[in-house]
Amino acid sequence: MSSPLRFEEEGRSQGQLRALWDPNASGQRVIHRLLRSEERYLPSLLYISLIQRDPRRREKLAKRTLEEMERVVLATLRWDVASVTPQDFIPHFLSALGGIQDGKTEQGVSLLTLRRHSDTLVAMCVCDSSFLGTPPSLLSAAAVNSAVRGLGNWGPQLGHVTTMLTTLCQADMAVLQYYTDMIEGALRKHLRNGQRRMEKEGRRQGWGNRGQKRQHTNQPERHQFLSRS
Repeated sequence: MSSPLRFEEEGRSQGQLRALWDPNASGQRVIHRLLRSEERYLPSLLYISLIQRDPRRREKLAKRTLEEMERVVLATLRWDVASVTPQDFIPHFLSALGGIQDGKTEQGVSLLTLRRHSDTLVAMCVCDSSFLGTPPSLLSAAAVNSAVRGLGNWGPQLGHVTTMLTTLCQADMAVLQYYTDMIEGALRKHLRNGQRRMEKEGRRQGWGNRGQKRQHTNQPERHQFLSRS
């Protein structure tokens, strides 16, 4: 091929020479490299056979393939993605509450329930852009503090729990209180949105506005939502 490689931009009457022919960027050697790379991304025979029998498996298999490729990339680049997460702090914060007997606090609240509620609050926060950049320890402490607020009658000991969490995560009490309030606000917003969706679905199904009789942020709704995890 003797003619130069030309690229013409749209909207111009005359072509502009962008690159000359480079023999090192073509030929059989480059084509063979492209073919070898192409084989790497071809769907497997198992994938094709399952798609032909059951097209619904396409999405599931595609996700599985992506996860495998992510592992390959991480292993090849030797990236360390085992970073500290808020869930790593939760059991340590809960064990420091004190007065625990038979897996329950002095107020009769199960540690398992506190752990479940804290995990759910953390999972809700990591999906909210408002909490981007929040240290995992602070987010975990605020989630535990919010879970303690919503479970049991702690009375004056609630302030002691907040102070203890502030000391453990090495943060200012006002900062911890701020993020606790943020979590409470995000939870109320989540419950309100869920209530609106239920009412909308209810009107579609023809059973009226029965859902309006329920309160948006009462404790039963909170407990039901946080216990789903």
